[in-house]
Amino acid sequence: MAIVLGIDPGSRLTGYGLVQQQGRTLTYLGSGCIRVVRAGSADEERTLAERLRIIHDGVSELITQFQPDEFAIEQVFMARNPDSALKLGQARGAAIVAAARHDLVVAEYSARQIKQSVVGSGAADKTQVQHMVMQMLKLPKRPQADAADALAVAICHCHTRQSLVSMAGAARKTVRGRLR
Repeated sequence: MAIVLGIDPGSRLTGYGLVQQQGRTLTYLGSGCIRVVRAGSADEERTLAERLRIIHDGVSELITQFQPDEFAIEQVFMARNPDSALKLGQARGAAIVAAARHDLVVAEYSARQIKQSVVGSGAADKTQVQHMVMQMLKLPKRPQADAADALAVAICHCHTRQSLVSMAGAARKTVRGRLR
């Protein structure tokens, strides 16, 4: 049994999702967003350093509250705007430092890997990801887009983990069969 915290980093909204894995069964534990900036508010005047602290502190609080065993985060993708990509990378860094300070190993997945794992297509759109997350975790309603993306990161990690466990079991059987 493992609790996985998935993070979809952003400099304005950082999504989070918590999933418990027991064998092949996934159970929803919680999800939401760390809101760094609220449109039309004084928050937009926060410095980048203040925003990164909010992300770090928010992720730290989630780790303290839920005590996850594993941490997974989406990798940076190269956006059209280099400034946006840099800010995204810094938001990721703040979340990763929070995980490292709590002695969690950090697993990273590309957006394509996450979509492939959850939807079956690396080119899936946000609504497809939301729908599949809702179905896989038996949620009564569609989660907010950033929270759904974070849950998808956690699900991808669980699927990857389960595949590695299965492969290790198959390899052990093969080795045992050859040794007899």
